[in-house]
Amino acid sequence: MLCTQPCLGYRACPNSPRCLAASSGVSSSFRQINLCKISALFLHVPGYILEQALLWRALFSLKVNGFPTCCMVEIVVNVMFLFQVIKVYNEDNTSKAVEVPTDVTARDICQLFVLKNHCIDDHSWTLFEHLSHLGIERTIEDHESVMEVSSGWGMDSDSRLYFRKNYAKYEFFKRPLDFFPDHMVSISTETNGLVDHSELIQTFLKSSTCPEIHGYLHAKEQSKKSWKKFYFVLRRSGLYYSNKGTSKEPRHLQLFADFSDSHVYTVLSAKKLHGAPTEFGFCVKSTKCSSARDLKLLCADDEQTRTCWITAMRLLKFGMQLYQNFVQPYQKQKASPMRSISENSLVAMDFSGQKTRVIENPSEALSVAVEEGLSWRRKSCHRLSGHGSPSAAQSSVPNIAIHLAQPWFHGKLSREEAQRLIIQQGLIDGVFLLRDSQSNPKTFVLSLCHMQKIKHFQILPVDDEGELFYSLDDGHTRFADLIQLVEFYQLNRGVLPCKLKHHCAQITL
Repeated sequence: MLCTQPCLGYRACPNSPRCLAASSGVSSSFRQINLCKISALFLHVPGYILEQALLWRALFSLKVNGFPTCCMVEIVVNVMFLFQVIKVYNEDNTSKAVEVPTDVTARDICQLFVLKNHCIDDHSWTLFEHLSHLGIERTIEDHESVMEVSSGWGMDSDSRLYFRKNYAKYEFFKRPLDFFPDHMVSISTETNGLVDHSELIQTFLKSSTCPEIHGYLHAKEQSKKSWKKFYFVLRRSGLYYSNKGTSKEPRHLQLFADFSDSHVYTVLSAKKLHGAPTEFGFCVKSTKCSSARDLKLLCADDEQTRTCWITAMRLLKFGMQLYQNFVQPYQKQKASPMRSISENSLVAMDFSGQKTRVIENPSEALSVAVEEGLSWRRKSCHRLSGHGSPSAAQSSVPNIAIHLAQPWFHGKLSREEAQRLIIQQGLIDGVFLLRDSQSNPKTFVLSLCHMQKIKHFQILPVDDEGELFYSLDDGHTRFADLIQLVEFYQLNRGVLPCKLKHHCAQITL
């Protein structure tokens, strides 16, 4: 008879005599080993679980009179499933394998890599599910189980987990107007009116209300290569299309997809792979779907329309859980009484006298900081001229190379690669990077996202009597190096359409 009692350890287990009584099939040396203790030991040695659990399964898989020697055998065998090895990729396709618990979430994975790579945790790091054989990818929500996601992959499919930034992940909670245009959003006919945008997100999160997204989309017909334009309506019950113009009458609405067992994905290279009319493709994929012909493919006319549909589908599927994912990191920060590392380690000091002193007056500390900054700028911008001073060429070398170590500088990146990187890390205002110009080797280019469009601005070198400066506005505003330029436009919009806010970051795992 099998033991069905919970494992209480060797001394407390009421069935330990029965555990040790496994006789004929097991040698006397193994007969003295307590299986409860073995199970507990393995739980605390995750690095050896896969190898050791397989060994113990072989040793204790013997049976006596047709029954397992003890139910603890099953516990030892199950230990091997408590941890699994997953491989996570970066943008440059470098990867790192890590051993994680089976109940690990996407947020846990992101925090693990943030700590391992000493990144700044600004809550924008994201885990992506990338299905290469289908040409699609999606954001794995912070609360989702990574093992559940990977369990739906086929053995022969090229499916990957990518770790990178996504500044747009929760931006719709902060700036809903940028994500939901007036002409695409309305509320149910029960209230007979448009949604108040100040309460738009709350309307999505409440189960009692019925927000509605509507507009034209291109849909690929099943088992055909052709695309057809339909008027679509997104409701809590699913995504519908009208077979009669823009009619929303129930008899004219046909169910296109529901989200109970499906996710929304971004389609990569929609034109090339599926012959879509535009590159702004997305699809609804069932968790059981494994081939491209089972995808429900859609295509929008522009990026803003695609972003609106995808964001609305995420909100309708996950609801309040998305908002909890958004506020959870900030709640932890407020709950923690500890100050940040920078606040604890940095104090204002005065080294001008014979003895150093801590500047405790905040006003004095601020004035000293401003004066130091101005002094540093003067030293950087004005080259010394005269006997024994370095030449203009020699003094400008540090300023030319000083930007190479900055995280926002990406070197010899092409225009197409810069656009792809910005799109991957979120099409929100202020996402930027700097790179070398391919057309003019002596200049640089600022690539900046504004209104979900990527613009490129040339940074020209300006020679003023042997002194080298950099400028975005034909020399009207000059900077001694690119760091000064970036810092200025992070605080001032100047000639740019918006301030520089989020730099595109790439790390090596």
